[in-house]
Amino acid sequence: MQSTTSTSSGSCSRPLEGSAPNSAGSAENVAREAGGSGDDSVGIGDENPSGSSAATNGHDSKHNGFVVNNNGSSSRIVDGENNRENTSYSGVQLDKSNQEIIRLIGQYLHDVGLDKSVKTLMVESGCYLEHPSATKFREHVLMGDWSKADSDLKDLEPLIDNGKLATITEMKFILLEQKYLEHLDDGNPLDALHVLRSELTPLQHNISRVHQLSSYMMCSTNQDLYQRAKWEGKGILSRALVMERLQTFMPPSVMMSPRRLRTLLQQAVELQSQHCPCHDMAWETNLETVSLLTDHCCTTDGFPMQTIQILTDHCDEVWFCKFSPDGLKLATGSKDSTVIIWDVDPYKLTLKHRRVLDGQAQLSVSFVSWSPDSKLILVGGTEDSHELYIWNVDDGKLVVKFSQSLEDSLACGAFSRDGARFVCGGQKGQLYLCDLNGTIVDSWEGVRVNSIAFRADNKTILAADNHYRIRGYNFDSPRSDFDILREPHPIMTFSINSADRLALLNVSNQGLHLWDIEDKCLVRRFQGIRQSNFAIHSCFGGVNESFVASGSEDKVVYIWHIKREEPLAKLAGHTKTVNCVSWNPVYPSLLASASDDATVRIWGPKPNGSGATTESDDCSSSSSSSSWNMT
Repeated sequence: MQSTTSTSSGSCSRPLEGSAPNSAGSAENVAREAGGSGDDSVGIGDENPSGSSAATNGHDSKHNGFVVNNNGSSSRIVDGENNRENTSYSGVQLDKSNQEIIRLIGQYLHDVGLDKSVKTLMVESGCYLEHPSATKFREHVLMGDWSKADSDLKDLEPLIDNGKLATITEMKFILLEQKYLEHLDDGNPLDALHVLRSELTPLQHNISRVHQLSSYMMCSTNQDLYQRAKWEGKGILSRALVMERLQTFMPPSVMMSPRRLRTLLQQAVELQSQHCPCHDMAWETNLETVSLLTDHCCTTDGFPMQTIQILTDHCDEVWFCKFSPDGLKLATGSKDSTVIIWDVDPYKLTLKHRRVLDGQAQLSVSFVSWSPDSKLILVGGTEDSHELYIWNVDDGKLVVKFSQSLEDSLACGAFSRDGARFVCGGQKGQLYLCDLNGTIVDSWEGVRVNSIAFRADNKTILAADNHYRIRGYNFDSPRSDFDILREPHPIMTFSINSADRLALLNVSNQGLHLWDIEDKCLVRRFQGIRQSNFAIHSCFGGVNESFVASGSEDKVVYIWHIKREEPLAKLAGHTKTVNCVSWNPVYPSLLASASDDATVRIWGPKPNGSGATTESDDCSSSSSSSSWNMT
C-alpha cells in the first residue's frame, strides 16, 4: 500500500530544521528542509509542556543517549545494574525499545510534513529526534554555511567513532568537496583554488580524488562541470546528498539514517516475500505494491495441485510428455511406439485427443522436442535406436526420417531456438547438426551423450556426457568445446530455463540439482525425489518460471520454489515411477506428468470455494495460503 499524506491547512507550517529530505527526494520536499527558523520548529531542546526551556547536558556516550533536565518533568533514567535507560513523563515509562520506536515515528512524520504532530509526540514522550549539535550541523550543511558546519563537526567529534581521526578527516573532505564545487558553479575559480590548495590538499586524504577535483577547473561551462563531476549543481539537492553521506558516519543515537522506518519496513516486506512458498519472483514487492496491514503471502489459487484429467490412450509405459511452446498442444511418447498429440483448452483446462503419430515402428519413444513455432516435433527412441523422425503436427505427416548409420545411437535431440536446425546424439559417439531436411550440416565424433539442448545464441550446444559433465560445443569456425559443469555422479537428463541462465539436472542417486551455467556454480540441491539410474525429466515452470518440478521413482510429482530446497508440494496419484513432467509455458495452471503406469496425469488448480473431492486427495502441500499471480 502506498503511503499517502493529507495535511490540513496550517498543520505543518514548516519542517523540522535541518532534517534529511523525505523518501521521494523531490526538489519541493528537499527545499522544505532549508526553511526558516519559525516558532513551530521541532528540534533538540524544544520547550517542554509547561513552557519552561529545556537545558541539555550533552550526550551520554556510555549509553548513547541524551540526558535532559526539564525541571523534573522529563528525564532519562539510567539503571546501572541492568544497563537500561527509561524515560518517564507524566507517569509513562519508556524503555530503550519504545524510545527508538518513537524516534522512528517522529522522523517519518517529519518526512511527510506532519511537523506539529512531531512536536507533540516529542514533547509528550520526552524523547528527542537527534543530538542538538547534529541538528545544527544538518541545518548549516543544507544552508551551505561551510564555516559553521565545520565548527559543528568539531563539536560532534567526540561522538563520532570515538573521535577517530580518519573518520573525521573523511567527513571534512566531503564538506570541502561540496564547498569547492559550489565555488566553481558560482564562477569563482580563485575561491575554488584556495579551497583546493589551502583546505583539501593539507588533509592528505584521497589524493587521487583531489587530482580529479583539480581537473574540474578546466570545465568551460557549468553543464560541463555537472556532467564530468556527476553532480547536481549548487543547491539543496546536492547538499542533501552530502548530508546523507555524512550521516553514515554518525551513530544512530546522534542522528538516525535517512528514512529509517521506511528502510525497516522494506526489509520486512522483502523477508516475507523470501519466505512466501509460492512467490512470483517477477513481482517486485515493495512498500508501494503490498499492504503493510497484512503479511505478504501469495495464494495457491491457480496453482496445479490436483489431478483434473487422466489420459489413458497409451497401452504401455509413458516415458515423455511435453507441452508445445504456444501452450496449446501436448505431445506424449510411450514405450508402445506411439506419439499422441493432445489439444489444450486453456479456458476449460482440459485436453482433447487430436491424433496418433505411429509411423516410428518398433521405436520406443523416449523423447520429444518441439520446434519453436509449435508446428513440428522431433521424435527419438532409446540407446538402441539409430533413427529420428520429424512430424508435422497440424497435418500428421512425416517430414523427415533421419538415419545416418545402423551403428548410431540417437537417443536425444533438440531444435535450435530459431527452429532452423536440430541436433542429435547418443551413447555411441555421434553428435550430428542437421537442417530441417535431415541433411547433416556438421558432426562431432567421439561425443557420447545422453541429454542435449541448444542455447539461445543458436550456436552453442550443451550436452551431458558419460564423464558426468555438461560441455558446450560450438560448430562455427573455429570449432570449440569447453566444460560447463561437472557432477560427481552421472547426469541422467537436464533442461535449460527460457532465460538461458539456469540448468536443472537429474543426477543419478543424488536427485535434482540447479546450476548457474554462466557462473558455473551449483545453486541448489532440491530435496525429496528418489532418483537412481533411470531417466527422469524435470522442468522449469509456473509464473515467470519461479518453480521447478520433477517426477520420481516413488510415484510422486514434486514441486519446489526455485529458491527453496524443501518441496512446496507433493502430488500423488500415479501408481508407478513418474518419468517426465512438463509445465505449460503459457498457461501455468497446467502441469502434465507421464508414468510407467501407462497414464498421463494433468494437474490443475483446486476448485474454488467448494469442498469437492478430487482424484488426488492425497496431494500434500507445505503451504495453504500462498499468492499465485496468473498471467
